[in-house]
Amino acid sequence: MGACGRATELLAVCVLLGGWLCALASTILPHWLSMSTELLAIESYQLGLWEACVVQDIGGMECRPYDSLLGLSHELKLGRVLMCASLATGMLGVLVTVPGMQMVNSCREDRDGGDGGDDGGDGGRPRAKRALLMLGGVLGLVSGVLCLIPVSYVAHLAVLRYFDEAVPAVVPRWEFGDALFCGWAAGVLLGAAGGLLVATAGLGACRRRHRRPRPRPRLRYRYEAQQGGELTTGKRSEYV
Repeated sequence: MGACGRATELLAVCVLLGGWLCALASTILPHWLSMSTELLAIESYQLGLWEACVVQDIGGMECRPYDSLLGLSHELKLGRVLMCASLATGMLGVLVTVPGMQMVNSCREDRDGGDGGDDGGDGGRPRAKRALLMLGGVLGLVSGVLCLIPVSYVAHLAVLRYFDEAVPAVVPRWEFGDALFCGWAAGVLLGAAGGLLVATAGLGACRRRHRRPRPRPRLRYRYEAQQGGELTTGKRSEYV
C-alpha cells in the first residue's frame, strides 16, 4: 500500500497543478464571450476579464484593456475577484500538499513506536504530514468551487440574454468563448484533486486508528531464587 499511496498522492498533485494552469489560462485569455455579426462577417469580438478584442479573419487581432474598473459589468467584477482568489487558493494548496507527500522527507516524527515509523503503508504516515495533505485537499476543493462560480454565472447570463425574446433577432448576441470551457475544466480538475487528497489522508488516518499496537518486550536481567534455604543469584534474559 505504500507504493499505491505514493502514486495516488503524485497523481493528485499533478491533477491539482493541471487544474491550476487551466484556471490561470482561463483568467488571462480574453475569450470568455464571443460575438460575430452577419453585417460584418470578417470580424468577431472577444470579451475577457481584462480586455476586449477584435479578431479579423485575415489573422489580425487587436485588444484593448478596459478603461475603468467602475465601468465594468458586475459579472466581470465578480469573475476577476473569484478567479484571482481561486488561483491564490490553488497555489497555496500545492505548496501545502508537497511537504505532506510520503516521498518528500519533511515533517517526519522520529519516535520509537510513534508516527514516524515507515511500515510501507498509510498507517506509518506522521500526523503532521496527514494534516498537511488534508489541508491541501481542502484548499483544492475551495479553489475548484471558486473557479466554477464565476464561469458558470457568466455562462448563465449569456444563455439568458441569448434567448431573451425582448431583443430583436437581428441583434447579435454573446456566445460561449473558449475560456469558459477552460474554466469548467479547471474547476473539475481542482475539485477532483482536492477530493482525492482528502480521501487519501482520511483513509490513512482510519487505517492507523484500526491498526493494532505492537506490544513492547520487557527485559528482565536479574532474578533471585531461594533453593533449599540457600539464596542464589543468577542472570538470564527473559522476554515477557
